[in-house]
Amino acid sequence: MGASRFPDAGRKLSGEASLTRRVIFAAAHRYWRSDWTEEQNLEAFGASTRVHGHSYACDVTVSGKIDSETGMVIDLGRLDAVLAAEVRERFDHKNISNDVPEFRDGALVPTGENLARFIFERVQGALRVQGALDDVRVTRVVVREDESLSAEVAD
Repeated sequence: MGASRFPDAGRKLSGEASLTRRVIFAAAHRYWRSDWTEEQNLEAFGASTRVHGHSYACDVTVSGKIDSETGMVIDLGRLDAVLAAEVRERFDHKNISNDVPEFRDGALVPTGENLARFIFERVQGALRVQGALDDVRVTRVVVREDESLSAEVAD
């Protein structure tokens, strides 16, 4: 039998990698600041002051060292559990402006930018609590409202 056709077979690989998982959710929102007048809100946000909805796609990227034993940056089950709690359960089929406390009453305007930043911080915090952040960090969150509009937050 001679040499293997796959000379690296059985070798443990190492190094850094990034992994991106997409979460889909449907939600409604409106842009409104309760500390502004109706006129100020209309001037700043226009038609977005009316409640409207989107089918969002949220891409969360984590980066870190590839575990030499598992070949993974992070256990996908752990990442999926965090994304279910911090993204899907928090936002799916909700009115973000009313049902999500951090955005209620204009505390945060639910723009794509604010949603991306909020999700970045929540996922990062949840992974830290779970002890998954020894070598893993959230490096990018992209929130897409539709095919023509997305917002990105990166470290």
